[in-house]
Parts: sequence; C-alpha cells; structure tokens
Amino acid sequence: MAAQNQAPVIIKRKKVIAGGGHHGGAWKVAYADFVTAMMAFFMLMWLLNATTEKQRKGLADYFAPTIAVSRVSGGGDGALQGDSVFSEQTMALNGIGGIAFENLQSQSDMTQAQEAETEALETLGDQLMGRSGEVMYSENLSRHIITKVTDEGLVVEIFATQDTPLFQSDGVTPEPVLEQLLAVVAEVFGLVKNAVAIEAHSRSHPIVLNDDPTWNVSLERAQTTRAKLVELSVKDDRIQRITGHGDQEPAVDNPMLMRNDRIEIILLRSDFSK
Repeated sequence: MAAQNQAPVIIKRKKVIAGGGHHGGAWKVAYADFVTAMMAFFMLMWLLNATTEKQRKGLADYFAPTIAVSRVSGGGDGALQGDSVFSEQTMALNGIGGIAFENLQSQSDMTQAQEAETEALETLGDQLMGRSGEVMYSENLSRHIITKVTDEGLVVEIFATQDTPLFQSDGVTPEPVLEQLLAVVAEVFGLVKNAVAIEAHSRSHPIVLNDDPTWNVSLERAQTTRAKLVELSVKDDRIQRITGHGDQEPAVDNPMLMRNDRIEIILLRSDFSK
C-alpha cells in the first residue's frame, strides 16, 4: 500500500542554445575597422594642421599613382631618427620628407627645360638634313653629313668617302665639299647661342711608317675647322674645345678606309656649356 502513495518522478530537459549570451565574433571585426578609420581620420586632421601648403602638395604627389615611390621617402624613429643616408635633408619624422618639397617643382622645371632643349636640337638637325622641307645643299653633299642628338648635344658628323676626301692629299687643307658643308653648319648654328665643340678623326695608316701622322693630322684638322667656322660667323668664344682623336675611334671596321676621316661638330647642351 505504501508504494501506491509515492509521488511520481518528473524529468525536466533544459534546452541549451549555443551562443545565447552574444552574437559571435563579427562585432570585433567591425569595431577594429571603426578604430582604424578613426585613427586615420585623426592623423589626416593632424597633417592638415601641422604641414604647409607645399608639404601637403608633396604628400599628395607621393601617393599619386603616376609618381614612383622613392626609397628616401619613408620615416622612422630608429637610430637615424627619421633621417636617411640617401636623403637631401631629413625624413618624414622631421616634417619635410626625404626629398625637400621645395625642390620637387624645380626638378620638374628642369626636366621640362631639358625636353624642350632636346626638341630644339632635333629641329636644328632636321634643318641641316633637309627633313624640314628646305634642302640647304645638293644631293651630292648630303652623302657626307649625318646628325644625331646625344646627351652632350647635337652632333653633326661630316665624313669623307672613298671617292671624295674632306682634305687635300691627306693633309689639312679643306676640299670644297667640306667648305660648303661648314657654311651650312655655321648658318644653322647661328640661330642659337650654345657653345660648340669640334672633334677630328683620322683613318689609320700602314704600320710600316716610322712616324704615325694620325694624331697631329687630326688635331690640325680640328684647328682648321675651328678657323673656318670663325671665318663663317661662328664667334670664337662659343668654341669650347677642339680635340684630335687620331685613329683611335674608327667609324667602320676597317680602320684604313676613308670613311674614318671625319669631323664632328657638336652643338653643346646648356649643361655642357661654360
């Protein structure tokens, strides 16, 4: 009878929901992004307040995709305290950057000036070669002249051929072909005021000669060319140097060919002038 009055056993099953106290870890990522954005914002506000207009322009150029990043542009707080052995003055830690911002504009102006000078030299070369439409000499003379623009300036090369030398009897007296071409060169060079350099080259002679004449001949030919240009209105003070190379820089493989007898007249860039 006692067993019939015993209370029934009730079992409660508690449902456990995972993560019920929070929403996972996504909020941490959002919070980190927020903190990063605020730090960037406050850094931007500090830079706007602590830099000059030139420095702000320099910073904008630094991050522009068209301007290469320089190895001297970073900052730091190590042993050099923001300075660099590559820098002109100081690094970003000191507030003016690796390359002085005031020099950025001058460097750009210098590049533009060099490009303009190159274009002007190319135009003069076209005039000499008749590429601009006006031929200043006969077709026969055109076989003896070429031009090119180099880092030094406009190089005008006047050279001999097997049937037409530039000087009489391997000497230093100019042939008519050289005198006519020098007249054209002097006329074109008169359009500008750049300094001029003259270099003469000579072909090799047989090694059986006791005295190699190439050095003296090339130097005397350079002197003769200088005198002719001065006579043709190129002012003497514009001629910065004359050089005789002998037969040390042949134009073709065979050093004894007449093609190696040549005169190079260089209209120097402003950087190479006195």
